[in-house]
Amino acid sequence: LAVPWRWRCSPRRGNAGCPPAGQVRAAFLRFFQERHGHRRLPSAPVRPRGDPRLLFVNAGMNQFKPVFLGTAHPRSELAQHRRVVNSQKCVRAGGKHNDLEDVGRDTYHHTFFEMLGNWSFGDYFKEEACSMAWELLTEVYEIPRDRLYVTYFGGDSSLGLSADEECRDVWLRLGVPASHVLPFPLKDNFWEMGDTGPCGPCTEIHYDHVGGGRNAAALVNQGSPDVVEIWNLVFMQYSREVEGNLLPLPQHHVDTGMGLERLVTVLQHKRSNYDTDLFTPILDAIHKGCGGPRYQGLVGDADVGRVNMAYRVVADHVRTLCVCITDGIYPGLSGAELVLRRILRRAVRFCSEVLHAPPGLLASLVPTVVEVLGDAYPELTKNADQIMDIVNENEAAFLSSLERGRRIIERTVQQMEPFTNFPTEVAWSLYGNLGFPLDLIDLMLEEKGISLDSAAFNELALEDAKRKAGGPQAGHLEDSNTRLDVHSLAQLRSNNVPATDDSPKYAYTLGQHGQYEFSPCQATVLMLYRDQSLQKEVGAGQRCGVILDRTNFYAEQGGQASDQGYMIRLGQQDILFPVESVRLCGGYVIHEVTAVETLRAGDQVQLFVDEAQRLACMTNHTATHLLNFALRHVLGDNTEQRGSHVTAEQLRFDFDTKGPVTVDQLQQVEQVVQDVIKRNEVVHMAEVPLTLARRVQGLRAVDEGYPDPVRIVSLGVPVESVLTRDSEAAMQTSVELCCGTHLLQTGAMEDLTIINERQLVKGISRVIAVTGGQAKKAREVGQCLAMEVDSLSLRMKQRSTSIPEMQKLSKEVGQLTKVLASTAVPQWQRKELQTILKALQRTANTAIKKLEMQQAAEKAQSLLAKHCNQPVIIDTVPADSLSILMKVVNQLCDKSPGTSVLLLSPQVSGEVLCACQVSKNCLPVFSAADWAVAVCTQMEGKAGGSPIVAKGSGNAKGMQGALTTALEFAQSKL
Repeated sequence: LAVPWRWRCSPRRGNAGCPPAGQVRAAFLRFFQERHGHRRLPSAPVRPRGDPRLLFVNAGMNQFKPVFLGTAHPRSELAQHRRVVNSQKCVRAGGKHNDLEDVGRDTYHHTFFEMLGNWSFGDYFKEEACSMAWELLTEVYEIPRDRLYVTYFGGDSSLGLSADEECRDVWLRLGVPASHVLPFPLKDNFWEMGDTGPCGPCTEIHYDHVGGGRNAAALVNQGSPDVVEIWNLVFMQYSREVEGNLLPLPQHHVDTGMGLERLVTVLQHKRSNYDTDLFTPILDAIHKGCGGPRYQGLVGDADVGRVNMAYRVVADHVRTLCVCITDGIYPGLSGAELVLRRILRRAVRFCSEVLHAPPGLLASLVPTVVEVLGDAYPELTKNADQIMDIVNENEAAFLSSLERGRRIIERTVQQMEPFTNFPTEVAWSLYGNLGFPLDLIDLMLEEKGISLDSAAFNELALEDAKRKAGGPQAGHLEDSNTRLDVHSLAQLRSNNVPATDDSPKYAYTLGQHGQYEFSPCQATVLMLYRDQSLQKEVGAGQRCGVILDRTNFYAEQGGQASDQGYMIRLGQQDILFPVESVRLCGGYVIHEVTAVETLRAGDQVQLFVDEAQRLACMTNHTATHLLNFALRHVLGDNTEQRGSHVTAEQLRFDFDTKGPVTVDQLQQVEQVVQDVIKRNEVVHMAEVPLTLARRVQGLRAVDEGYPDPVRIVSLGVPVESVLTRDSEAAMQTSVELCCGTHLLQTGAMEDLTIINERQLVKGISRVIAVTGGQAKKAREVGQCLAMEVDSLSLRMKQRSTSIPEMQKLSKEVGQLTKVLASTAVPQWQRKELQTILKALQRTANTAIKKLEMQQAAEKAQSLLAKHCNQPVIIDTVPADSLSILMKVVNQLCDKSPGTSVLLLSPQVSGEVLCACQVSKNCLPVFSAADWAVAVCTQMEGKAGGSPIVAKGSGNAKGMQGALTTALEFAQSKL
């Protein structure tokens, strides 16, 4: 192949003759596709499909995991690939690989990057992989050979692995000088996918930025910015087992990865990734948008005011936002969505506070990102408008919080004693109430030379997680600050303190673009409650109940969790009182608050509900009504609600049932719900007299006292219609008495999936369901697990005659069964797959038993012929397991009833297995247990059993002595 473009990458500085990034990427793909017959595949989305352990796709090999693990469906397209090339979009933020907090501080960390890679699945191996890599770097990219160094695995005696001399010799044959071919230990040059699974030695190619004929071997793998790794070639030739030992893989694979950003830096003669044309157009657009000083590439103390750091953060983060939003990850409240929200808020903070940019700068950079990356990833071009809308919407939501948070930090710092840590409870309220990412709080404090006690902060986070996980009662164990005692209630009434007007909790509307808008609420503190007494004043740092004249906070009732949020005193924007829970007691709504400063009756406050949490609760509460209707529709009119609980994370619903819900019924219930979601029905709500409400035919109500008037929630049918005498409209939809907060239209629910169903007691079942993105994710994971089970079924049908192969399949069944039990997937699918896996486990066990019996019979026959009619047989025999060895012993004794048998089987690991059986004629003088103990003790091992059969193991070093001991012991007893 003649590459149609040429460039010289001479050590001279400057851009003349240096390739643009798009050409570098294209040259890589075409080199492997056209010159070396690789199949070019598109990048997988950065949203992982079906791998709940991953937040984002963070390496090129993620989409090929099933091939490496041997779990790809034999008929799938994936299983047909032999050699493949692509450029994969990767995000490393959150989880095990997390570069987020380093981005901006230096010139090479990124949250989003592109990984160029070529793969061989059982095709070529070390010779070809190294040869292709060297050819591309030195002949196509024309990187000077004397600037390149290669490393190889130097071996590991503890694992019994010798140095990868095969790889070393390949490099030497390619003409790399011996002084540039360097061995390194396990931590540098042995790659593992996880604690178990495929792994192997790797060889890395490093580049010396300085050059000039020097020998930079001493700087390789030493963290020097002058000598950097550019390409890693992994040779997967082992499998790490659960026990920790390494077994050779039946097929060898090659997995290589080269970061495009780092390669372009080399080819464009730069020392920083941010100085290449992957970033300079974005940095120019930032400068144009904020009008401040230009980007100069400064780091550390030289970067006064952190302006250059801000440029790098914003340029990196806007690329990540574009790619993630395009691939279906939106800023949100958990998992990858929460990480993306942190990335967006970090970028907004640097735009606003460091670069002093006007609102909207971040979204204005999207077209530039599309221009830089759109040719390689056309999906970005299609979604540009959507990306800008989502970024603008989230920026607007955070900017007001950011200003308030900054004031809170300023004020708190002014009041702090010198040389003390920042108050943990203030940091927690910034994190929980204003949505400040922890690294952002750290950064803002670091700029003021103040630190936060991370351990104390983590303790608060742990307490909060426990409270959320514990369900409706967690964190409210008879809380003395939110449960008014009978005397305090009487006192409030005798003092004519009016009941709280909580109607503002229903004051929300749908905005122009379909977003929910919650009306602000101002209130007056009427009374404070602490230590079971009413008080007019509560001091700083104390936790108390706050009774207001009106509130927009939802108090926990009707199965819906209470709102959270905060209140501020009017005119004091820099003091925030976090509201942790809300309870209704005798008509008074009590807000559990930690008083950051003295709080007094008569104070005027403004209330801020956590809108994201409230909206998630509204979604799940409307979903609960819809689920109630669907269950009755599918299971029959006798299906009655027995309880429910709604949180931001999920919904739980208990109901009467004659037996477990079947797979078919679960699917039907989900379908009914999805039909209503698709129709985007209006949710009608109105207060009506209780007597009128009770007359509605088909009304769903639980056995509890309702207020009069009562609130009716009707899906799709106006309340007036269901109230009409003799109307049967309520029979065809969900109509319930309910004080909860709900969606205004069902479409915002997006999806619902039942992820668990079980019988609590005979006659009562409980289902747990999730909605929206969580439901979508559960379905994706379910599909991927179904494909794995399907692949396993097919491989099981091919019936291997190898015991280790069948045992491997059996182990896979066990692992999949565990994953299925603990992962959120549709319950109907879980039940289906569990049934299949149970059958596969039986098949595997039967096959292993049959193969072991066959193998044992063959070995026993051979030993009988060798030791014809002898009273004692002592010998060594190859056996894959103790189970097979025991079967050989049993069969020998069955075929020769008067014979006592002891067999040893040396293993590859250095262990020796021992099994024996004593003829009944020799009892009680001759004991199998004693025989095995004597033999295994000689091998520094252990044994045990009964007088007739026993087994054990020991060390291979003592095997010859053990055989002698076995014979001497038997002779002494016979």
